[in-house]
Amino acid sequence: MLRRALLCSPALLLVRPALAQQRLSVVASFSILADMTRQIGGDRIALRAIAGADVDAHGFQPKPSDAAALTNAAIVIRNGLGFEGWLDRMIRSSGFKGALVTTTDGITPRMMQAHHHHHGHDHGGAGRRHNHSVGPRQVPDPHAWQDLGLAQHYIRNITAGLVAADPGGEALYRRNAEAYAARLAALDQWVRAEIAKVPAARRKIVTSHDAFGYFGDAYGVRFLAPQGVSTEAEPSAAEVGRLIRQIRAENITALFMENMANPATLQRIAQETGLRVRGRLYADALSTETGPAPTYEAMFRHNVSLMVPAMRGDAA
Repeated sequence: MLRRALLCSPALLLVRPALAQQRLSVVASFSILADMTRQIGGDRIALRAIAGADVDAHGFQPKPSDAAALTNAAIVIRNGLGFEGWLDRMIRSSGFKGALVTTTDGITPRMMQAHHHHHGHDHGGAGRRHNHSVGPRQVPDPHAWQDLGLAQHYIRNITAGLVAADPGGEALYRRNAEAYAARLAALDQWVRAEIAKVPAARRKIVTSHDAFGYFGDAYGVRFLAPQGVSTEAEPSAAEVGRLIRQIRAENITALFMENMANPATLQRIAQETGLRVRGRLYADALSTETGPAPTYEAMFRHNVSLMVPAMRGDAA
């Protein structure tokens, strides 16, 4: 009876919420960073992803509730390299006073050519809007997480941010980070072994937008995409036509959708070349828990398991 009374004591009932409130409040900009942070922070952090599963972080439009989530956060974790332009505006509007962790710090980004596009902006006040044609230019490729070797930088930066904000959790964070780094190193070796099953001349993939440059550089695969670095880019008819001719000339058999991209252009390419889309790759966002890529590690295994037979030209 005494034990039951103690368990029902109002003072003891307050313990669980109090412990929950002690968890470090962390906000990650998008789902891939959220998963990385979860692997390191575990149950010691209260984590929120702003752009969640199957949400395109390129053209994300934050809601007022998203900005409100930053107000009391101890840490905001972002990718950087221009990936989340909307996040800087959110931080300014929210009054966020915590620590900002940029996971690509220490990485020398690969550069890529931005596609032609037009944009409008104001000159000299309202009503005087001019369109400018912007030619090809070099921009940093933000998708560094597509190289598992570079993911080690992400782990170090996230861990350092968590330790600085919560020194009491340092042992846990470093232990989790070490185990996570080891798993990703093993996964990197598996990816290399799988890609090695494809003859070098056949290591070519067409996908929706330019998200796999780091993957290609790391693992020896050439990626071609009708869209540029952003899923918001619209390829011209001439660009699509050149890609179709290249697919035919080089006998490329690996054609993939992405979970974040508009399917219309890729469907046209499939019709013109007679290829079948070989599945859906995950590039800029994870799947939901019930999907094939709910974690960063699962994303790599899913993508590579589709890429290899498609590049080899195996029947699906």
